Amino acid sequence: MRATARRTLGVFSIILAASVAAAGTGAPRPAAAGLEDGGGARLTIYNQEFALVKDSLALKLKEGVNEVRATDVTALVEPDSVVLRDARGGSGLRILEQNYINDPLSQGALLRQYEGKTVSFRLPCRDDKCLDRGDDGRLITGKVIRSGYVPPDARGGYQETTPIIEVNGTLRFSLPGEPVFDALADDAILKPTLLWQLWTDRAGDRQVDLSYLTGGMRWQATYNLVLPEKGDRFDLVGWVTLENNSGTEFPNAHIRLMAGDVSKVQQPGARMDYAKARVAMEAGIAPGPQVTEKSFDEYHLYTLQRPTTLRNLETKLVEFTRATGVPSTRLYVYDGAQIPDYGPYAAPSMLQSPEYGTQSNTKVYAMLEFMNDKASGLGLALPRGTMKLYRLDTDGSQEFVGENVIDHTPENEKVRLYTGNAFDLVGERRQTDFRVDTAGRSADESVEIKLRNRKKEPVEIRVVEHLYRWVQWKIAASSVPYAKTDAKTIEFRVNVPADAQQIVTYRVHYTW
Repeated sequence: MRATARRTLGVFSIILAASVAAAGTGAPRPAAAGLEDGGGARLTIYNQEFALVKDSLALKLKEGVNEVRATDVTALVEPDSVVLRDARGGSGLRILEQNYINDPLSQGALLRQYEGKTVSFRLPCRDDKCLDRGDDGRLITGKVIRSGYVPPDARGGYQETTPIIEVNGTLRFSLPGEPVFDALADDAILKPTLLWQLWTDRAGDRQVDLSYLTGGMRWQATYNLVLPEKGDRFDLVGWVTLENNSGTEFPNAHIRLMAGDVSKVQQPGARMDYAKARVAMEAGIAPGPQVTEKSFDEYHLYTLQRPTTLRNLETKLVEFTRATGVPSTRLYVYDGAQIPDYGPYAAPSMLQSPEYGTQSNTKVYAMLEFMNDKASGLGLALPRGTMKLYRLDTDGSQEFVGENVIDHTPENEKVRLYTGNAFDLVGERRQTDFRVDTAGRSADESVEIKLRNRKKEPVEIRVVEHLYRWVQWKIAASSVPYAKTDAKTIEFRVNVPADAQQIVTYRVHYTW
């Protein structure tokens, strides 16, 4: 018996463009059709762990019903997303049926097809005579009661149960040896495949466009910022990291990257578990921009300027932006009050408690701020990604000094990057007085903030204070001018001399 290994895991209706629709149905029995690759695929990879794959197929069809298969699809295809269009806009082509087979031929899958049938098993060699025969053991036969193989689940994971084999009237709960099968049929499925029954009203060559969504692909941006030994004008290099865990290689692919928050429904239980990708970085910088950018709908689309091969389980880096001498400002921010976040459940009695919000944070945050505009040497819509900061030492070597994530940042917007806590700056916040007038429905609170600078140069520290006790408030006294930044926040900008201390005091009056 010849095994076909053609087990369909699901049958799905295909989304067919209007240009492909045709009247009439088909004819006699299906026949296989030739399929040729129309060149490198076109990929649009989203930064949400999926991609749109677009390819061209050259079909040789006979009149009537044809069996056509596409074998270079990924192992994580969304079958109901498949679109097949006549590239020339012709009619007379119709999809009768589509099957997505994601259980390529394996020993377990083949053994499962023999459940209830007799199979030969080759036993391990136990003497030297079998080696003289060019054999590695003797054959016995057994009936496959249960193969022990379970098809892949919706997440692409494989499972196994205990096999049951009947040999000479007895049951064995393991394979007695290596199963030996007959030759495969010509239509055996060796890798993930889309299998179609196509009807056409005429014989001849057809060029069709195939597209589908797939999981297992992602991209992200990484930015390396190098600052000089002194000053804050930095050089920037932006990299795009591409990861392919889809189960398929894409040679000479034309790649686009979509940045933005695209709405996509997550099917319950359909989340994919992707294997860890090995790193295959391509170093070196080609002349001219390698990636161009443009607005597209509500998002931004980045296009790699030359085709690249994206292998399965590969991580590839491509430079997409570069700038030198970008001006920036170093910021130091002290946010001293450690306030428990009770949200809408904070009771008025808690807000009137003297102890509420008196815990103090001593760390002063270090931040880097710059404009994403052409005047600064940038002006490219920056996709969400990690910014890594390096500073040059006196000997010319560079040291890592912090990193953080930026969100999607349009052109002409400000970027503020938290890089860590300043070692030589210390803050101290304490409550010096608190009084509540229950009858007058008011409260007064006095706060003292000490800022110590152990650097050899003066710095400006921005002190952020949250007026958390009530929405109605008024600053009754302040030792330093302040600015109101929102309905419940004020900010002091304090110049602290080198190796010195500055003290900020204020009193706030709350009413309710």
